[in-house]
Amino acid sequence: MGWLVAVQRQCCRSPVVPVFVVNFREIAVEAHLSTLETLDTRRFVLAIKRLADSLSFGFDRSPFLGAGVEYVQSRPYLYGDPIKTIDWRVTARTGEPFVKEYEAPKRMPCYLLVDTSASMALSSVKRSKYEVAVHMAGGLALACLDRVSPVGVVGVGGRELHITPSLGQDQVMQWLHQLRRYRFDEPTHLASKLAKLVPMLNCRSLLIVLSDLHDPLATKTLKQVGQHHDCVALQLMDPAEQGLTGAGIFRASEAETGQRFVTHGRKQWGDPDEVALELRRAGIDHLLVETNKPIAMKLRQFFEARALLGRGAR
Repeated sequence: MGWLVAVQRQCCRSPVVPVFVVNFREIAVEAHLSTLETLDTRRFVLAIKRLADSLSFGFDRSPFLGAGVEYVQSRPYLYGDPIKTIDWRVTARTGEPFVKEYEAPKRMPCYLLVDTSASMALSSVKRSKYEVAVHMAGGLALACLDRVSPVGVVGVGGRELHITPSLGQDQVMQWLHQLRRYRFDEPTHLASKLAKLVPMLNCRSLLIVLSDLHDPLATKTLKQVGQHHDCVALQLMDPAEQGLTGAGIFRASEAETGQRFVTHGRKQWGDPDEVALELRRAGIDHLLVETNKPIAMKLRQFFEARALLGRGAR
């Protein structure tokens, strides 16, 4: 949505209807998150960890040490079972040897698909959709590690960024700092990169998409992928996408495709309710994230209610 910034008023004959034109020549092509902060790197890390702590609230680690498995039942002893698994209480009560069975933890890998396209970088408020997406990706990644779920990232813009899931926090911080740099001329390839990722998955995975879903094929592809994997769509929206109050009629150019169009300030860019309904009918969880509102509590409640974050991890 390239007309969110650098909009200049143009004189017109009619005094009633204002007309606007977008000029992209004065916009820098590349930028960096929090470049004006003295301790920008440290503050960036602290902001990510604060969001991760908020997402992990209520899921603190147990103070008891053990094998990290949960007791399920006791069964009769079979030849070859380890002696240390014998359930001595049941054995003493029944007179027959019994052993304990535990539920082994299942580590469902998680992929964060971060939209790095131009429409994510431009904004009408202080925090852009891209900045919010990067902070959410960092918080979700650290929260997954707390639940012993491997996490990776895929950039679904023009850049090549593909990190396979792992349990290394250092690797998470490395690709987070990579994402701090962004450009205003990246196209979106959400549908194509999502379709390319699926054949590479060896097991059922959790795919979390952080995007404004401006790719016209994104919804269709998500519905197809959701038949085999757990998909979550976190759709980011800028206030200007709900309509530019008092803007009147203006001409603009879409940042990713360069396509020019004429529209009215009251017109909404897409219908998030329609997208949410279509995705939920396909069994895909959807959350609309508005960049001008707090996100931590809303995001935590969303994942807690659906038991999505770190699903299968103990």
